[in-house]
Amino acid sequence: MKLLDNILDYNEKFVADKKYEAFETTKFPNKKAVILTCMDTRLLELLPKAMNVSNGDVKIVKNAGALVTHPFGSIMRSLLVAVYQLQAKEVMVIGHHDCGMSGMKSDIMLDEMRKRGIEDTIFETLNYSGINVDEWLHGFDNVTDSVAHSVDVIKKHPLMPSDVPVHGLVIDPATGKLDLVINGYDA
Repeated sequence: MKLLDNILDYNEKFVADKKYEAFETTKFPNKKAVILTCMDTRLLELLPKAMNVSNGDVKIVKNAGALVTHPFGSIMRSLLVAVYQLQAKEVMVIGHHDCGMSGMKSDIMLDEMRKRGIEDTIFETLNYSGINVDEWLHGFDNVTDSVAHSVDVIKKHPLMPSDVPVHGLVIDPATGKLDLVINGYDA
């Protein structure tokens, strides 16, 4: 059986048994916060447990590396929606040690794309269109610096209210220990 079939079979029973009732909440975060973190599988349950947050407590936005790479991209838009529409009063950027984006070089990704059928003409077209694919696919060298950079982009965004604290943290994906990078109350 394929993964999607397994998920749909499980979901049918989940709904029939009303297991969703344990997760009922509103769209507004109880703790009035939004978290930007990495999509790393190790953080799925560890991060909320390490922070004492449960279903309904916070909004969580995830991407590769917890990076804000474009000030008007979907990540920043999601954070602004959380603040202006969903009552979030604080933002937390949480990177993690041993991140797949750490030290990631674009040439390795580009080689993998070529192996899976992406032609060089596509890269040429993207570059011609003003998209620097090498830069777009590049990771970061230091997680603390990366978190600080994302905090800076968020805090200085012209549409982010100045009274919203933006915190930066790094979590250990093995133990859940959080290290403070930037205390948004002090900034």
